[in-house]
Amino acid sequence: IEQNMTEMKIAQKLVEIGVAKDDIVLGFQAPEFRQYTDYGVG
Repeated sequence: IEQNMTEMKIAQKLVEIGVAKDDIVLGFQAPEFRQYTDYGVG
């Protein structure tokens, strides 16, 4: 996910439909901080 300019939590919606958290990378987070999220690090 590169950016989310909405109030919808897109990553959470993806998890709810069965996408593994390891397959979701929060691209709007700096790479050095992604390890502290519950999602993939890319």
